Amino acid sequence: MLMAPIHVVGIGLSGQQGLTTSLRTLIEQATVLVGSERHLSYFPSHLGEQIALTNFSQGLQAIQQHLEQVPEPRVVVLTSGDPLFFGFGRLLLQTFTAEQLCFHPYLSSVQIAFNRLKVPWQDAEVISVHGRSLSSLVAAWQKEAGKIAILTDQNNTPAAIAKLFLSLNLPVEYEFWVCENLEGADERIQTFEPENLLNLQFSVLNVVILLRHDPEKQDKSSLASLPVVGLPDQAFYSFADRPGLMTKREIRILVLAELQLQKHQIIWDIGSGTGAVAIEIARTIPSSQVYAIEKTALGAKLIHQNRQHFQVDNVHVVLGEAPTALNNLPNPHRIFIGGSGGHLQEILNYCQIRLAPKGVIVLSLATLENFYIAGNWFNQQDWIVEHLQIQLSRSIPVASLTRFTPLNPVMLIRANKKPS
Repeated sequence: MLMAPIHVVGIGLSGQQGLTTSLRTLIEQATVLVGSERHLSYFPSHLGEQIALTNFSQGLQAIQQHLEQVPEPRVVVLTSGDPLFFGFGRLLLQTFTAEQLCFHPYLSSVQIAFNRLKVPWQDAEVISVHGRSLSSLVAAWQKEAGKIAILTDQNNTPAAIAKLFLSLNLPVEYEFWVCENLEGADERIQTFEPENLLNLQFSVLNVVILLRHDPEKQDKSSLASLPVVGLPDQAFYSFADRPGLMTKREIRILVLAELQLQKHQIIWDIGSGTGAVAIEIARTIPSSQVYAIEKTALGAKLIHQNRQHFQVDNVHVVLGEAPTALNNLPNPHRIFIGGSGGHLQEILNYCQIRLAPKGVIVLSLATLENFYIAGNWFNQQDWIVEHLQIQLSRSIPVASLTRFTPLNPVMLIRANKKPS
C-alpha cells in the first residue's frame, strides 16, 4: 500500500502533533506537499516543493504534472479530517486510479463534535452545506431527524441555518450546538436557541450539531404568547414520520372564515389528523362543541395531546372511520372535511342528512380526483356552492437572500345548505 505515489493524509487543528511518527516521516520524505495554506503552515521546514491548494482544478493539474515530471514522485496531499468524508478524496478518486492513492484518515470534525458532546452518533444524519444547496437539510428537518450534523461554509453559516429553520415554522424543536476550531487552542463549543444565533459570527472552522428535543418533553410555545387565530404549525404535536401532514396555518385561517362560525354551535371535523382545525375552532369559539373524527389511533392520540396542550375542553375525540363513526354524534351546524379515506361520496350523503338547516360544509381537497367527486355531488344537490383554489408560498432565506417556497396547492369548497 505504501508504494502508491499519492498519499492523502488527514490532519486536524493540532497539526503535526496529531499525526503518528510514520505519517510525519512520510510527509518529510514527500517530493511535493499539497494542501491549503493553513495545512502547509504546519510544516514550515519541509524541503520539497509545496503546492497551495487554492483552486481544486489547478491543484489536480499540478499533481498530475508532478507525477509526469519527477522520476520517483512521492506526493502527499494534506486534507482536513477524513479525506473521504465530504473531502478532497472524492475529487482525487475521480482524477487518479485507486491504485495511485493511499488514504490516511484523521478524525472528522463530526466525530470530534459528537464526542465532545458525549452523544452517540451512529444514527445521526450528516449533511454538508459547504458549497451545496440546503434542500437536504430541509428534508431532514421535515422528517424530524433526531440528530443532524451540518458542515457549514462562509455563506451557510450557523446564523443562516438558524434563520432558515425559524422561517420554516416546523413542528419540531432542536438544540443548536456550534462547535468551533475543534482540537485547536481556541476550541469552543456552545449551545443556543436558534433565535439567539441570528446575529452571531463564528470561526469558519465550525460544525453545527442539532439535537431534537424529545417531543414528549419539549416545552411547546407558551400559550400566553400564541395568537388568538392562526396558531403556528410548530406549536402542534404532529406525526413523527410526516410532520407536514396537517392543515397549514394559512389554510386553517381560510377554513375558519369559510365555515362562517357562530357561537354555541356543534362542529364536525372529519379526518381530523392532528386536530389542528378542531383546536383552532375550539379556541376561537369557546362556546362551541367540536367533534374531531379520526380513523387512526396515532392521529387520535395526537389530537388528545394537542387538546391537552392547548387546554381546550370543548374538543371531543372520536376514533373511527366516517361515515360510520358519525352515527352517535349530535347533529352539526358546521362540518369540515379534511380527509375522507376514500369514502367522500358516502360521507357527503350522510352529512346532508344530519346537517342542520342553513348549515355549512367546507371541504379541503388536495387531489383533482376528490375535487371532481365533490363537484359532481354538489351539482346534483340543491346547495349554494363556492370554490376556492389556493396556492400559497412562504418566504425562506437562502444565505443572505430570500426566495419563496410553495405550499401544496389546496382546493376549498364551501357549500351552504338551503333551508327546507
